[in-house]
Amino acid sequence: MEELEQKLNYTFRDRSLLSEALCHSSYANEHRAQEMGSNERLEFLGDSVLGFVSAEFLFVQHPDLPEGDLTRIRAALVCEQSLYEVARKLELGRFLKLGRGEEAGGGRKRTSILADATEAVFAAVYLDGGIGAASALIHRVLLDAELEEAVEERRRDYKTLLQELVQRQPDQELTYQLTGEHGPDHNKTFVVEVQLNGNVIGSGGGHSKKEAEQAAAKAALQALE
Repeated sequence: MEELEQKLNYTFRDRSLLSEALCHSSYANEHRAQEMGSNERLEFLGDSVLGFVSAEFLFVQHPDLPEGDLTRIRAALVCEQSLYEVARKLELGRFLKLGRGEEAGGGRKRTSILADATEAVFAAVYLDGGIGAASALIHRVLLDAELEEAVEERRRDYKTLLQELVQRQPDQELTYQLTGEHGPDHNKTFVVEVQLNGNVIGSGGGHSKKEAEQAAAKAALQALE
């Protein structure tokens, strides 16, 4: 616990909150005799705490942006992938309490489990130290300039940009084809090729078909431009 507190730069007065934040439902179900609750309730609260802190951050940082743009940036900023990256930075997977099945299935590296645990930790800090402590943590691990730049990158719709570029010439046809997938079910990687009039102009991979298509479109844009 002390090691994780150092990574969080926060010391809990009530460490049971942190313990609960790290307890996956699979572990709680296997240890009902201990009356140990899972982190699902904390995750629910953490989602709202994160939403408020990120909304306030963007409201202050971008005074000229309309509501629609602020909403889109926030959605990218607090998406599952962003929270997963925070969990990896904090090495949350090492501290999780998982049931035997989830442990065997690679749960410590599962994107959804780590993202949920991140929100639960935010909530635990909020309950233990208030909104100021939670806000300081969220700013430190998520809302810095480097990650916001990464969010801007993630917000780009490379498929649309590629389509717009190709449509400058008549009778052009873009198609996306899944060419492979590998890895375990909980961490599968998909590979997609994008073709222009039947010719491959880019390929890319991702943890979903949509993510792979975006990566392929980005590679194609770089090649064409």
